[in-house]
Amino acid sequence: MIVGGELLTRLHFPLEVGYVHASRYGFSTVGSELEWLSPAPAMVQGRTVLLVDDILDEGVTLLSIKQACLQLGATQVLTAVLLEKDHDRKACPGYHADYTGLVIPDRFVFGYGLDIEGLWRNAPGIYALKGM
Repeated sequence: MIVGGELLTRLHFPLEVGYVHASRYGFSTVGSELEWLSPAPAMVQGRTVLLVDDILDEGVTLLSIKQACLQLGATQVLTAVLLEKDHDRKACPGYHADYTGLVIPDRFVFGYGLDIEGLWRNAPGIYALKGM
């Protein structure tokens, strides 16, 4: 939410905002099966969609949401992330978001919209766990 809110004020053209929520982490620090908490809206049909996410780790979640939007008839789906982890475990070799704010080391991070076990999304900065 924080990243999307910050980005909205910087996009100077008419747009609509929708919401989709899927997660592989839940209350864990390790990803597992994708859980759809709020599916992609049908209003994407015939439109260019920009998916905004806080972090791209392996990319499984972002790719799944992108595919869902394309299946609902989006003409183009672009992706933007605040953070991208630097490692070789991407869902597809060489996968990256179309727009990335910062590339970070492969550590578990939280704050500024990212949670740790469901908490600390409200932390005013981005923090990394020690030893992870």
